[in-house]
Amino acid sequence: MAIGQRPARPWLPYAAAVVAGLVVIAAAYLFVGPTPGTDRSDCVPLAVNSSTEKSALVTQLAARYNAADRRFGGRCAQVSVNGLNSGEAMEALAGGWTLTQPQLPAPQVWLPTSSLWTGQLRILDKAAGRAPQTPGQYPSIANSPLVIAMPQDKGELVQQRGPLGWADVLGLSGDTGWAAFGRPQWGRFTFGKDNPHLSTSGLAATIATYYAAVNRASDLTSEDLAQPAVTQFVRRIEANVSHYSDDSVDLLRNLAEADAAATGDAPATDMSAIVLQEELVYLYNQGQLSPTPGQKPRVPLVAVHPKEGTFNLDHPYVVLPSADPAQREAAEDFLRFLQADPQQRSFAELGFRDKERRPAGSLLAAVPGRGGDQLNYFDPPTPEVVDAILDGWDTLRKKANILLAVDTSGSMKASVGDQTRFQAATGAAGKAIELLNSADQVALWSFSSETPQRPKKPYSAEVPLSPLDRTAFTRKLAGLRIGGNTALYATVRAAHRTLLDNYDPNRINAVVVLTDGKNEYQKDSDLARLLRDIALDPKRPVKVFCVAFDQESDLAALDRIAKASAGKAFDAKDPATIDEALVKVVSSF
Repeated sequence: MAIGQRPARPWLPYAAAVVAGLVVIAAAYLFVGPTPGTDRSDCVPLAVNSSTEKSALVTQLAARYNAADRRFGGRCAQVSVNGLNSGEAMEALAGGWTLTQPQLPAPQVWLPTSSLWTGQLRILDKAAGRAPQTPGQYPSIANSPLVIAMPQDKGELVQQRGPLGWADVLGLSGDTGWAAFGRPQWGRFTFGKDNPHLSTSGLAATIATYYAAVNRASDLTSEDLAQPAVTQFVRRIEANVSHYSDDSVDLLRNLAEADAAATGDAPATDMSAIVLQEELVYLYNQGQLSPTPGQKPRVPLVAVHPKEGTFNLDHPYVVLPSADPAQREAAEDFLRFLQADPQQRSFAELGFRDKERRPAGSLLAAVPGRGGDQLNYFDPPTPEVVDAILDGWDTLRKKANILLAVDTSGSMKASVGDQTRFQAATGAAGKAIELLNSADQVALWSFSSETPQRPKKPYSAEVPLSPLDRTAFTRKLAGLRIGGNTALYATVRAAHRTLLDNYDPNRINAVVVLTDGKNEYQKDSDLARLLRDIALDPKRPVKVFCVAFDQESDLAALDRIAKASAGKAFDAKDPATIDEALVKVVSSF
């Protein structure tokens, strides 16, 4: 697709704020306010927007800055901080901040996760025919390299082979993957990765795969992307993805819960590895993502550093054209403050490397992995190449078998604004289906309880598992009939069994359940039995994703159902959020 002709992508949060990891920061950095009587009414106001994974820390540091009553040219600054995921902030800057993010002040300083976003903003500005807002290169306030994180036993075994590349680790061949390392009992090799359309780390991981494919650390070109050997390499790597996460923090939280609940040698997950930024591995190993904060995992993660190099997330400090001269001076002073040693130590306590990419000793100790102190880095490709990578990934990603089960119980007739719950749910599902690939296979079920149209069982197959025909699928979805109660447990069990019977190891296999209620089917009301029946089988993982879209939904039960299968539950009880929830679900495939 030509530059300037593509639509804005639905950049959604790549990570929820790492709240638990900031408890230490909040306790350690209590500050004293300005000296009583100090007049700060003439201080220059400076609005900062930070990516979510560091926004709480930057807020703490801004408070410390304000309390210090620093002066530059005889003036002071009053810094305020708001958090927003990098992609959403980029879209807001491209589309007019007050129109797209009216609840947040327009920033004069932007702190995205990576300079990848400043390059993508340049493309959007060029397409709109306006001067670029981010024309240059920017200093870093912290850094975090991309790593392949593996459970300790698997990571240490892999590292015994010496230096390995991206393909050596992530390209292990499916069913025989661990047999090549003398551990056939570990079964298939699969890994977790964020969707690059939603996540900075997912995008960086995809770029790193392309660099590994061309066996270079710089100068990646659009011509490289079109080479058959390169596309085959990337396709082979993507084939081993377990599923695409919308949020690597949630993925690690789920792993921590599974680790805490696991006994003996039982695996905590079907995934052999996760590709994500180093600072999240640090927080995981320190127990900051545990269900009991501070409780370290039974099996920590080891960082594998591929021999070709890795991609660095550089957390740039971007002063925007919206800053007036006084705000530019204030921004320069706040940058000096953030890059000073005391604040750099604060970043280190969250697992970041410093502004020069240097790791703290505490980071290397908490995130074991050979060569972590001497990393090679890929040069960022041009924004145009990044754009082409994203366009090409939609074709190369791992394909899916998806069974969509839609609640058609009588309560779906209830009104939500100017439409019914059923219309809101199926409308959102129709939009989400547009994000799938025609090579994906999708089935559609309706469920409630026995009805005149469905007298023998509470669910029915409306569209069999088959290559996606969007027009026919959407037509069938809109024409479903409403009536009866909610046979949630029976439907989930049957849908899960259907995908097991049709399991394809070369695809992501998943059930998606849309419901506005809770189980009301007395013939099958045993949640504990359901959880046993759908428990994750690492050799044939079929994951269940649940979307609750009404206040009456039993979100707690849906969350237990999802976690039993290593899936995820989404809270869309606010009808305004259902479109976003469905996009996140479908982006997992």
